[in-house]
Amino acid sequence: MSDRDGAPRIVGHGIDLVEDYRIARMVEEHGDRFLERIFTPGERSDAGGAGRVERLAARFAAKEAVLKALGTGWRGGIAWTDVEVVREASGRPTVRLGGEARMIAARLGIDSWHLSLSHSGGFSIASAIAWGNSGGLADRAQVAGH
Repeated sequence: MSDRDGAPRIVGHGIDLVEDYRIARMVEEHGDRFLERIFTPGERSDAGGAGRVERLAARFAAKEAVLKALGTGWRGGIAWTDVEVVREASGRPTVRLGGEARMIAARLGIDSWHLSLSHSGGFSIASAIAWGNSGGLADRAQVAGH
């Protein structure tokens, strides 16, 4: 969605906070089954090494934040791996969508994302801002109710 001068506009915003111990517990209890269900191969690779739990928790929070920005939550056939956190060459995190999440974003006119991840004191947080040049917020009610 763009304003009158054609500048991109915010279509949606989502934020999520995760307690890191919850992700550590899921990895410990369910191992690869949990990791493969929630995270793409790229996310699992990117989160390896020291600080692994915090990076996984931040990506988990990002997935939740993106779906809040889309206005859908985890329904309508969206898979955890439909939302992927990827790093640009600069190291900046961004979002890549697939499956149903990608189709919903297209209907809303979302064509770019701003993503911020952070972790401290046993918590990880993500903020996702959806930007668009076409479509609009009027479509949000229709998408959320689909």
